[in-house]
Amino acid sequence: MTMTIILLIIFVLILIFFILMYNKLVKLKNMVKNAWSDIFVQLKKRYDLVPNLVETVKGYASHEKSLFENVTKARAEAINASSPSDKAKAENLLTESLKSLFAVAEAYPELKANVNFTQLQSQLKELEDNIENARRYYNAVVRDYNITIESFPSNIVAALFAFKQSDFFSLEAPSEEKQPVKVKFS
Repeated sequence: MTMTIILLIIFVLILIFFILMYNKLVKLKNMVKNAWSDIFVQLKKRYDLVPNLVETVKGYASHEKSLFENVTKARAEAINASSPSDKAKAENLLTESLKSLFAVAEAYPELKANVNFTQLQSQLKELEDNIENARRYYNAVVRDYNITIESFPSNIVAALFAFKQSDFFSLEAPSEEKQPVKVKFS
């Protein structure tokens, strides 16, 4: 009788442990989804701002057609990327093309003095900061989630219920970033 009670208590404790671990993993998984959603909102704002920025610069630098096409193409690729790693690669490309756009803008003092351009530039800077903050939060949540999935004994629960690790959203600096942006006028 006593042995049955002890076994029942052990079983209940193990069951409670599994329930708590499962709930923790579900909570972390949903936090990852929520954090990704926050990044997506900021990126959407950025995508909406880029065409306005391009149009403003176009009026001053109409001969830079290939630059505008590159920015538009990079924006489209970033919008269509789905996974965090694909999105990060596409965002790197968009960031590089925006740097080229701003380099062209530097060559036009009248553009730098344009109120619309300075407002768009300031909005983009604010969005870049918001994206950075959202990315840091997302990566922190992913880190906690992945650690929980890999740690013993929660890894047993994670394996039983097929919890998979999430990808980090890392913006890796390409080697070209170390070089100054070159602006050529045809």
